[in-house]
Amino acid sequence: MPSTSGNSAVAVLQGIVIRARGRAILDKVDLTIERGEIVTLIGPNGSGKTTLARVLLGLIEPDRGTVWRAPDIVIGYLPQRISLDGSLPLTVNRFLRLTARCRDKNIAQALDEVGTAHLGDSDIGALSGGELQRVMLARALLREPDLLVLDEPAQGVDFTGQIALYDLIGKIRQRHGCGILTISHDLHLVMAATDRVLCLNHHICCSGEPEAVRRNPEYLALFGPAASAGLAVYAHHHDHDHDLAGDVVAPAARSSRP
Repeated sequence: MPSTSGNSAVAVLQGIVIRARGRAILDKVDLTIERGEIVTLIGPNGSGKTTLARVLLGLIEPDRGTVWRAPDIVIGYLPQRISLDGSLPLTVNRFLRLTARCRDKNIAQALDEVGTAHLGDSDIGALSGGELQRVMLARALLREPDLLVLDEPAQGVDFTGQIALYDLIGKIRQRHGCGILTISHDLHLVMAATDRVLCLNHHICCSGEPEAVRRNPEYLALFGPAASAGLAVYAHHHDHDHDLAGDVVAPAARSSRP
């Protein structure tokens, strides 16, 4: 096993290199995910975020580097996009039975956990973006994962729904104790429910706790100074408030993490 920062790692990637057409898609990228930790991977479109996730999932072999996963690890995956034929008469319950061998009771529990218990008999093709993402999250949870990989989980979800979804992800970590890798380019929400941030642009530009990353010169050079001011809707540490556009509106008392 590669060296880690602790003894509870569920996955470790070290020195990952992937090249295509003479250029580096990933260049010496390291990633460690601990059990019970939420890691958020941010970066602009085309920066290699989804490619790194596919390496983690074992879907792509790197040109160089090492990949370690905990023995007998179970991984739940929420892909960035899923294509469903809206003309198929497929209910949510039936869809989940097709993709996971489990009892009706387990399906009901998973749907209830993600707030979609009322949708079991609904046509999956008629779901809103936010409803579909929650159903897909329930699908991932049915595997009882040690690691959840969520690629753009807030895609197609309205602003209020994005906040609620990130809050749900935090609660899932607390209930299940699994490691979670969240991939996002939604800078105004990247601080929500995350312990550690990695800023990727083919290589790791910077990493650390959210508040430290948003002040890092490499992060600011990549996204611009404005990104630091309007990043978070809420965070573990928050020294100001935001309106619905994400702008700072008033100072707030700083609260310490329990």
